[in-house]
Amino acid sequence: MKPGEPGSAPLAPAGRIAPRDWMEAEATRAVIAALTSEGAEARFVGGCVRDAVLGRAVKDIDIATVELPERVIALLQKAGIKAVPTGVAHGTVTAVIDEARFEITTLRLDVETDGRHAKVAFTDDWARDAARRDFTINAMFLAPDGKLFDPCRGLADLKEGRVRFVGDAHERIAEDVLRLLRYFRFFAEFDRPPPDARALSACKDLAGELGKLSGERVQGELMKLLTAPGAAAALAIMAEEGILPHVLPEARAFARLAALCAIEDAPEAPGVSPDGLRRLASVLDVDGAGAKAVAARLRLSNADADRLKALAGRAGGLGPAADPKAVRRRLYRLGADGFRDLALIEWAGAKAADAGLPETASDGYRAQLATADTWITPSLPVRGEDVLALGVGAGPALGALLERIEAWWLDQDFGPDREACLKRLRELVMR
Repeated sequence: MKPGEPGSAPLAPAGRIAPRDWMEAEATRAVIAALTSEGAEARFVGGCVRDAVLGRAVKDIDIATVELPERVIALLQKAGIKAVPTGVAHGTVTAVIDEARFEITTLRLDVETDGRHAKVAFTDDWARDAARRDFTINAMFLAPDGKLFDPCRGLADLKEGRVRFVGDAHERIAEDVLRLLRYFRFFAEFDRPPPDARALSACKDLAGELGKLSGERVQGELMKLLTAPGAAAALAIMAEEGILPHVLPEARAFARLAALCAIEDAPEAPGVSPDGLRRLASVLDVDGAGAKAVAARLRLSNADADRLKALAGRAGGLGPAADPKAVRRRLYRLGADGFRDLALIEWAGAKAADAGLPETASDGYRAQLATADTWITPSLPVRGEDVLALGVGAGPALGALLERIEAWWLDQDFGPDREACLKRLRELVMR
């Protein structure tokens, strides 16, 4: 029997945990009651079980059942619960109660795969269902009364901070190549280095298959990886093993990413939380054009693509000793969010370049971030109609005058009021 494979004996409880709040919520109880109303078993599975064991907050609730998907729909509807046939061919139905959603999947086997999609057969064997899952820590089941079922010994792996594939790592990745990226995402979230040798070997062997994945699927896993605590270590290992170039060859600034993660995760910068796109920009070694290519390959939204280009094309940083006037001027141009992103990346770059960065420099960046936190962008006191009122026709001349008055107003540190700006505008028009 390979590591992580379920045994052949009947599935017995491996322990018990106290029911969590989400398990006893009214909506959860209603869905479980509907699924078990005619005697069939239903158990929580996957990430919600893993996070319940760890005492973490649970976001998504997945439920496994022996009932066929058509029967699941009927049972939910009989109980007055909305049932959405999200993936009936693969055994998946979504139950919706107000804002709560529950993904319910019939126990199944993957009988045919092509690295992206699978043809499935339904089963009533809990252990065989566990055997087709990705990682041991995601292959645990939890009964509504708190009984924990652990056919692949994921509980021990979770306690040891170890991420392992269920059964043969090569087979699991071949079934769905996305699992290769998911391995490093979960490694970044839960594992303690070094990585599992069998898993790493399989990932190296099958890295060439990553090209089968769509940009959207790669983006989804990459962004989750980047926000995990061990993001920098995971990406560095992927690069060392020749895996990362298959999805992100432009990633080379690993020291800067590590420094940024340390800043975000520690009290270094109060109010700053991990941000996947900011971390992506920090690890890239590209200009604006290179960032545009990365954004296109990962199928980023237009807003995220623009943000990535702005961050990757950063030029002429202020430095930690910038005077307050220069800081305010840049805040006006970039907005608080854009300014904060660039300041954090610049700070991380300084730390990466100099392990002994003076505390005075870090204090300078902290002061800039504090200014951004309270920044309210002022509005230029004059507008286009004020220029028109002075007899200037619409067109390039009007725009040029507005740019000149704005530059003067910025040089005065936003001090001049509307009356002063109108006076200056008249002077410019008279010239």
